Amino acid sequence: MTREQLTPEQRTFLEDKRFAVVGTVNPDGSPHLAVMWYLVDGADIVVNSAQGRIKDRNLAADPRMSVLVADGYRFVRVDGRAQVASDQATAQADIRRLAERNYGKKKADEAVRDRFSKQHRISYRLPIRRVYADGF
Repeated sequence: MTREQLTPEQRTFLEDKRFAVVGTVNPDGSPHLAVMWYLVDGADIVVNSAQGRIKDRNLAADPRMSVLVADGYRFVRVDGRAQVASDQATAQADIRRLAERNYGKKKADEAVRDRFSKQHRISYRLPIRRVYADGF
């Protein structure tokens, strides 16, 4: 079922800790899929990447992105155009939030200090406007 926004049950599903499959479009038109951390931030889904990865090049050329989160026979997919946040204050704050969500505070602090703070990070915000879900 396609909707313009999440139902409360779908939002709760997305707010649980899971991985997302993020889809972008390669230059030849084929799909590129990556398993990533994500978080729901208000009316957006946020993902974050180190600069230079395939998805970054794809989204710079074509901002269309899909985020799919699945668990058994339930899934939520959000499609749309990603908005880029490449300023480091925002991107580093986002990767910290993602790391804390997925690692917990102590391990996140270590990851930020030892790895993420040394990388040029980019955040992508996908407005939750086109939702396809099943199993709810």
